[in-house]
Amino acid sequence: MESFKFEAIGTLFEVRTPYPLGDGLEWALLNEAERFDWVWSRFRPDSLVAQMRANGGRWDLPAESSRLSAFYSRLYRVTDGGINPWVGSSLERLGYGPGYELVPVGAPEPAPAWDAQHLWQGAAVVLAHPAVLDVGAAGKGLLVDLFGAILEEAGHGEYLIDGSGDIRHAGSEPIRAALEHPYQPDEAIGVVELQNGALCASAGNRRTWGDGLHHLLDARTGAPVDTVVATWAMAEDAMTADGIATALFVRPGADLVDEFPAIEWLQVFSDGHAEGSPAFIEGLFT
Repeated sequence: MESFKFEAIGTLFEVRTPYPLGDGLEWALLNEAERFDWVWSRFRPDSLVAQMRANGGRWDLPAESSRLSAFYSRLYRVTDGGINPWVGSSLERLGYGPGYELVPVGAPEPAPAWDAQHLWQGAAVVLAHPAVLDVGAAGKGLLVDLFGAILEEAGHGEYLIDGSGDIRHAGSEPIRAALEHPYQPDEAIGVVELQNGALCASAGNRRTWGDGLHHLLDARTGAPVDTVVATWAMAEDAMTADGIATALFVRPGADLVDEFPAIEWLQVFSDGHAEGSPAFIEGLFT
């Protein structure tokens, strides 16, 4: 397999295909990554999201916003507000802001309600006052899907996209993916098989900056979750798998299946036990 590695949205991506991509297709992927970052990043001062932080009013977003906002609306509803796209202010209060200060400025604070004061519907955001939109729960998965669409449009029917743990696969042969141990990154707690779909993971040990501080918050409290330490989800597309992996930090997987019946899921808890669907449980090492 040919491999193309590059950095985008602050992390490492790898695209594997049976044949070389060529300079034109590599440029298309890099250009899409830059466009996506300019729209959705909380960390660059010229992004649309950064401008929302400074100004209220109406903001028109690109086409993928409709898909993303509809998905977030479902997550917001099924988690009773535990997943909330306006959680950015809560993250920044704990130090995870554009300057990477990593020093809390106060106690955890709940995210604003997703209401008429903070309206995101379709391809438009309308704010009564400045607010911090954060799509970290599903944004990287969406970018993986957008990369997949570029590859498919260029005629690549087989590929593997790995966005630092957010994986999308297309092809006639399945792959086996290891499930990283949440406390020992060089070890695995199991394996799972993936074919023509997406696998995404979330873990509190990935972005930590203090005692008990990490990026996976319950938006209802603004505090990092401490009962769940790692999650995985499989779905048809990476945006869904990414968002479900995040939602598993604030809601039992059995509850999420009622809203998303096609998913597979796994939760690992701080006391060491695991819960999940058969596709994951059967692959855990004993």
